[in-house]
Amino acid sequence: MEKADTLALLERGRALSTPVLRAAVDRLAAPMDTVAAYHFGWIDAQGNAADGDGGKAVRPALALLSAEAAGASAEVGIPGAVAVELVHNFSLLHDDLMDGDEQRRHRDTVWKVHGPALAILVGDALFALANEVLLELGTVEAGRATRRLTTASRKLIDGQAQDISYEHRERVSVEECLEMEGNKTGALLACAVSIGAVLGGADDRTADKLEEYGYHLGLAFQAVDDLLGIWGDPEATGKQTWSDLRQRKKSLPVVAALAAGGPACEELGRLLAADAKSNDFENFSEEEFAARAALIEAAGGREWTAQEARRQHAIAIRALDDVDMPQRVREQLVALADFVVVRKR
Repeated sequence: MEKADTLALLERGRALSTPVLRAAVDRLAAPMDTVAAYHFGWIDAQGNAADGDGGKAVRPALALLSAEAAGASAEVGIPGAVAVELVHNFSLLHDDLMDGDEQRRHRDTVWKVHGPALAILVGDALFALANEVLLELGTVEAGRATRRLTTASRKLIDGQAQDISYEHRERVSVEECLEMEGNKTGALLACAVSIGAVLGGADDRTADKLEEYGYHLGLAFQAVDDLLGIWGDPEATGKQTWSDLRQRKKSLPVVAALAAGGPACEELGRLLAADAKSNDFENFSEEEFAARAALIEAAGGREWTAQEARRQHAIAIRALDDVDMPQRVREQLVALADFVVVRKR
């Protein structure tokens, strides 16, 4: 598929899910409704209508394709697309606060504009809405879909807890990092690409295989995210330069570099151990962060992570071979996987 076709798939996911998403958010009590609307980019900080960047919409696109993989119409997957998007944004609201991120999608984050208390409350409200949107369908399939969503949500929270705990450790193994990223990113993408199929009446075997694709796609997605978190262009990512280094994240490039051995690995380990004890870390210069990024690259962390993204992408594609679906849908799932691995934001 051409890139334009892939972008059209993403736009379809956004176009079909957004009206239902906005209707769900409108149920929230004031001021949570307007705070959520700000987070989604529908209004600016003054409450004026805005056409903000609502994110890549990969999860809604996957949920709609998931329904089609089961032989149902894309529209059958809309409640699943909305539910997954609500859980995803619940996690973003809380993550931004926990990580101290002041920018998301080129705008101030919710906690920065509206305060930590409302960021927490709105995140909680979006999580509750996600389950409401599914359960009010009142079908057996909706119950099955909700069970998959709640399991994925628990794993996502497990992953965030692991991520936070790793920031305070000098060393984290590659295996631990992959487990954390599988929970934090893989679980919800896996849910996105199975939830539409479940709503469309697919059996558990089909849904499990689609989840396998989504899980490994999530690991590829996160590996690329980890590269962008260090070397991404702030103009494209909407985050600060060296974003993950500023937060002392034990992301894949860092963990892989620390496991590589050699002079660059040893120097990086020494610097990061000193950073953990520094009271002046927030005042580091651009050059100091650039030096750490250069050591990660010299130790092989950047290249290893790029290769891991490609490896996880290949595993994801192979999982589709076990699903009986229309060829057109398979090609679109492959195209979305390709998009995830070559993106710049």
